[in-house]
Amino acid sequence: MKAGNFDLQSYFSRTGFRGDASVDFPTLREMMRCQLFSVPFENLDVQAGKVVSLVPEEICSKIVEGRRGGYCYEVNGLFAMALKAVGIPYRFVAARPMTYPVRRPKTHMAIIATIDGVQWLCDLGFGSFGIREPINLGWLDREIRQGFDMFRLSRVSTDDYLLQSLTDGAWKNLYEFNLSAQEWVDFEPANFLNSTHPDSIFVRNLMVVLQHETGKRVLTTYCYKNVSEGRTEERKVSQEEIPALLLEKFSLICPR
Repeated sequence: MKAGNFDLQSYFSRTGFRGDASVDFPTLREMMRCQLFSVPFENLDVQAGKVVSLVPEEICSKIVEGRRGGYCYEVNGLFAMALKAVGIPYRFVAARPMTYPVRRPKTHMAIIATIDGVQWLCDLGFGSFGIREPINLGWLDREIRQGFDMFRLSRVSTDDYLLQSLTDGAWKNLYEFNLSAQEWVDFEPANFLNSTHPDSIFVRNLMVVLQHETGKRVLTTYCYKNVSEGRTEERKVSQEEIPALLLEKFSLICPR
């Protein structure tokens, strides 16, 4: 993926990445963590009645120059631009969210990066349930601790993987995916559905998530919570409070 206005140093300044970037796992891990800790997962444009743009230049302008966030196609799309600039090979994959009560289409985007022949799942856009650093596709059927969160990756068929998180003492299915490479244009229909369908969770509810060193901050239409070191503080919010919380906790201004 390429955007004519993408500049790697501007991206690093936006995300707080410091040091030399190389084609190695420490760089991949630090790039992912830096973006997660600085760029919120958010659906403010959808909440404002807009269809999210998948034009790469507009994503770059929105997040890097406009200091906004975005949902999966935007934040993973931006990360892919950075991977390309550094020289880390990657592919987009389509994932089937499993957090719904009924089976859904493959509307989620994730990334598989490859370093020295090893494939790593990277995903900066699965909201409050998302992984916090890359996961080796060879780490099957084991507990993968990332900070105070626990994940598990398994094979559910010859071709398909299942990602789970340990939530309230039980393994929760997050999404299924396989390694079939997807093109950027393949996500246009899913993006339109997520931006406009009345049953879309992004249309129905405000969702803002920002990871931090010990957990994450989450704002929805109805509540704000801070998760730190495995403990959650949560309170209800009014509509009048949301603009101030967006600015104070996520450095975001509601779009007009």
